[in-house]
Amino acid sequence: MSLFLDLSALQSVPAANLNRDDLGSPKTVKYGNAPRIRVSSQSWKRVIRHGVEQDLGETAARTRLVPVKVAQALEKQGWPPELAAFAGGQVAASASAKKSLKTEDAGHTSVLLFLPHSAIEELAVVCEEYRDTLEKGVGKAKPGALLPTDRIEEILKRRTASISLLGRMLAELPGANVDGAAQVAHAFTTHASEPQRDYFTAVDDWLGEAETGSGHLSTAEFSAGVFYRFATVNVTDLLKNLDGDDKQARTVLASFADQFLMSLPQAKKNSTAPHTIPDLAYAAVRTQRPVSLAAAFETPVSADRFGGFSGPSRTALAQYVRDINRLTGDRNRPFHGHAGIPDEALPGLGEMHQSYPALIEAAVDAALPEAGPQA
Repeated sequence: MSLFLDLSALQSVPAANLNRDDLGSPKTVKYGNAPRIRVSSQSWKRVIRHGVEQDLGETAARTRLVPVKVAQALEKQGWPPELAAFAGGQVAASASAKKSLKTEDAGHTSVLLFLPHSAIEELAVVCEEYRDTLEKGVGKAKPGALLPTDRIEEILKRRTASISLLGRMLAELPGANVDGAAQVAHAFTTHASEPQRDYFTAVDDWLGEAETGSGHLSTAEFSAGVFYRFATVNVTDLLKNLDGDDKQARTVLASFADQFLMSLPQAKKNSTAPHTIPDLAYAAVRTQRPVSLAAAFETPVSADRFGGFSGPSRTALAQYVRDINRLTGDRNRPFHGHAGIPDEALPGLGEMHQSYPALIEAAVDAALPEAGPQA
C-alpha cells in the first residue's frame, strides 16, 4: 500500500508573466471550453527544487556542462588548459560501458545530467589520480576511455534529497534513473482569462529639453488571475528513495510542502513584482491514490458581486471536496485539513489550522506517524 500527501492551493496573482511561451506570451490552456492562463509544472517545479535544496543545504545541478566544470576545477589546481579540457571530456567518455554519454562542441555532454554540486570536485579527484594516464592520451586521435568507468558512474549516480524527491531520467547511464516521488501539475486560472497587451516606452534621460519622444517603445504581454495549483508526493516512494530514513523523509516532505506554497516563478519579476502567496491551502493524506481537485474548476468560476474570483474559487473548491468525500465515503483519507483567508473554517475541508506551518506539520505527522512529531 502506498501513502500520498496531496497539496492544493488557490493563489491570486496580479499582472505578471510567470511562464512565457516561445513568443513571450503567457502560456494558456483551454479547459471547460474557456481559455485559461497556465503556468507549466516544469516552471514551478524548478523554483520549488531550488527552495528545497536551500532548505536542506545540499544543491544539485541539471546540466550539460559537467566536462567544462571539471576542466575549470582542474585549471584552478594548476593544470594546463588543454590537459584540463581533455580530462573533462574523458569524464564523459569514461562514464558508461556503452560510451553513450559523449561530449559535443564546447565540451557539453549530449544529454542533461542531474547530479550533486559536490560531484565536480569528486570527479576532479579521480582525474588527479589518473593524471599520468591522461597526459599520455592528450592529443591522440582516438584515446579511448582513460578513467575507471565504475568510479565515474558511481559519482554521476549520486543522489541528493531533491533528486530522490523529483527524480532523474538518464537512459544513457544504466542504473542512474530515479523514479521521482513528487508530481506537480500545471497551474491554471479557475476562471476564464486571456493574455493582455501592454504598450510601453522608455525615456532617454540624455535627450535635450526641446526634444520629445522616447528612446524605446514596444509591447509586452501579461496576465492576471486566481490559479489552482496541485502537487502530490508518494511518501512510500520517498522513503524508498531515501533508504527508509524516516527523519530525513519528514524533513524533505515538510520542505517540499512549504516551498510548494511559498515559491513563485521568477520570470519578469523586476517589471511586475507579483509576490503573492496562496490564500487557501488544502492538504490530504491518502492511502489509495492521489486526487487532484482541478475538476472543481472545469466550469469557470464567475466573479462575485464585488468583481473578484478568490472568494468564489474557495467556495467552488470546498463544494467539490464535499462531493468527493461523499462519493468516496470518506475512505482512504486518514487526514485532511486547510488554512487560509478568511480566518474561518470551510466545511468539508477538514480541520482548520491557523497557519500554513501548522497545516504542514499536521499533514507530515499524519503521513509519517512512525517518525513522530519530535523526529
